[in-house]
Amino acid sequence: MIETLISSKTRIKLLLRFFLNEKSTAYLRGLETELGESTNAIRLELNKFEKAGLINFENQGNKKIFRANSAHPLYNDIHNILMKHIGVDRILDNVIAKLGQVEQVFLTGSFARGIDGPIIDLIIVGDVDREYLTSLCQKAEALISKKIRFIIFTASAFDIYLTQVRVQDILLLWALNESV
Repeated sequence: MIETLISSKTRIKLLLRFFLNEKSTAYLRGLETELGESTNAIRLELNKFEKAGLINFENQGNKKIFRANSAHPLYNDIHNILMKHIGVDRILDNVIAKLGQVEQVFLTGSFARGIDGPIIDLIIVGDVDREYLTSLCQKAEALISKKIRFIIFTASAFDIYLTQVRVQDILLLWALNESV
């Protein structure tokens, strides 16, 4: 879908990398390795984003660290388009609403870091029926053409898990009584 609107594969990869998770940061050489694109192609796109005010940077030693400008007026719109592109909106609609006692849902893995891939990793905090969740995920997988993996935590087990991960590797998608 998004490929028909944006013809540059590098630009799409960078949008996903920076606009899925506002805490995501990266530097040029790291992006080259991560995205499998040339530094020149990445630099050209980063320059365009920077000129438009879509990304900010800060110097850390000899590295220029880039991050999405979450204060930009289009940040939320771009974020929402990308969430629809990867199918998260359908997962939320088709899985969470029917599960029972879900407290929070997080995106983790490559998508939380802004890297498109064939697998969507979810963390669900709460008390849910695993068999029912599995059947709902299978239905959602058919809709979005991606594999969905999930892990279910109790609230206390999730608190322990949070001490072992970096904030930029986990993205809150949904929380009980909270809009994300």
